Amino acid sequence: MADLKTSDLMTVNDIDEAKGSNSSIEALGSKQAAGKQEHVSVLERYINPTAIINFGFTLQAAWEASGSSIQFSLLNGGPASLVYGSIIAGIGSTSIAISLAEMASLDPVVGAQYRWSAAFAPSNAAFWGLFQGWITVWAWITATAASPAYLSNIVTGLAIFNYPEYEPQRWHGTLIMWGFVIIPVVWNFWFRRMLNTLEMIGGICHVIFFIVSVTTLAVLAERSSASFVFNTIWDEFSGWDNKGVAFSLGMVTVTFPITAFDGVLHMSDEVKGARTQVPHSMILAVVLNGIMQTSFMITLMFCIGDVDRVVNTPTLLPIIEIYYQATQSKAATNLLVAMIAMILFISLFNIFASVSRLAWAFARDNGLPFSKTFSYVHPTLKIPINSLLLVGGICCLLSLINIGSSTAFNALISLPTIALYLSYFIPILFLAIRKLQNRHPKYGPFKLGRYGLPINMFAMCYIIYIVTFLPFPSIKQVTAINMNYAGPLMGAIIIIAIGDWFISGKKRFSIPALRSTMSDE
Repeated sequence: MADLKTSDLMTVNDIDEAKGSNSSIEALGSKQAAGKQEHVSVLERYINPTAIINFGFTLQAAWEASGSSIQFSLLNGGPASLVYGSIIAGIGSTSIAISLAEMASLDPVVGAQYRWSAAFAPSNAAFWGLFQGWITVWAWITATAASPAYLSNIVTGLAIFNYPEYEPQRWHGTLIMWGFVIIPVVWNFWFRRMLNTLEMIGGICHVIFFIVSVTTLAVLAERSSASFVFNTIWDEFSGWDNKGVAFSLGMVTVTFPITAFDGVLHMSDEVKGARTQVPHSMILAVVLNGIMQTSFMITLMFCIGDVDRVVNTPTLLPIIEIYYQATQSKAATNLLVAMIAMILFISLFNIFASVSRLAWAFARDNGLPFSKTFSYVHPTLKIPINSLLLVGGICCLLSLINIGSSTAFNALISLPTIALYLSYFIPILFLAIRKLQNRHPKYGPFKLGRYGLPINMFAMCYIIYIVTFLPFPSIKQVTAINMNYAGPLMGAIIIIAIGDWFISGKKRFSIPALRSTMSDE
């Protein structure tokens, strides 16, 4: 880490002072950025412990997101992929969240992954910080674009369900996505004043709607056999006739919804008692969402009804047909699907709040072009308003891709999983290397002890497994239309990040690193 200036590094006294006040090291370290203006955290700590738990809980909205996108797993993998995939994704995501929670307890900062990658890198700390920043920011921006796409699909599906003569056009979907972007962006101007109340409502509804949905299906739906639910792998529809490949591709549906647990980290500067509350919130959110998602997938497969009608539904959303077969009521189906949409919409408010803070932090460290503009915090509203508008604007631009090619846009919203997993892998790898060298950092209140390294290793193995299959096309006979462009897009972002480093990043980027917390023995 010798490539960072000494003035960029924090002293042991600074860290001890930060730990003693239970605050973030971010503000202290940022003051020491050499050659840059002094940074002092201007965000207020107003989020209480209950609210931050509900924030992470509803941000993932796992059972709702996976339930509204099971059509992808019905093409590959089928019931077994959804059921066992949910279990595997829940365990794997929990191991990642636990690994990141240990770092969050040491240094709960908005920048999170890019800050830790720089702090724990064996060399070239500034490069890894900038590289990680680009990966993480773009992962979250594309994840933000994915949420309005989910909601747009639900609105379009319900329109077809209620008005069979309706013929949706691609531009209709884009306009709907714009609406779902504009509302939370504008509302986020005053988000901080109502967040504690909103998160309480969102958390309660997330659980109540789950109970209502599962109970309705369990009581009213026709039952599938246990053999169908637990022993059926579909590998004949997409051309991927290898059951292992089909199963792994089907897991994507249940992998993405419980991926974005680091969203809580990007609110760290506004959380009271961040060193303990942020790690606990991350882990609890993943565990609860993983359990709910697995339970919902099992319920759906037992209550799927006529499989042919579900797979070939004109609404293109199997969840609508499953509810309708169970209830035999359009009103009840509309209500049940609307409940899913409501939680996804609340989740979108949280996502915009989180990613705007991340973009702001990266701009504050001169990671983004026009950093002075995007690091601005409104003095009255106490939010990074320019970063919020930047994220909203990019999401609106990305939604235009849907007009030209729905396949290209689907690939674009598949990108977050690859990028987020890469953003998790790098700091976990660097921390694991330090543990193997007995140069681990001084831990915060949450520490894994002797279980830390095995959990880190398992998390990295899980990430490698998932990322291996994410770039695969869903149909084996690949054409320009069904090609999965997530891999090439990820490559483009990596090239941009490396190019930015050599063009101006190495001179422009400044990040406080935690060198003095490391044991250099």
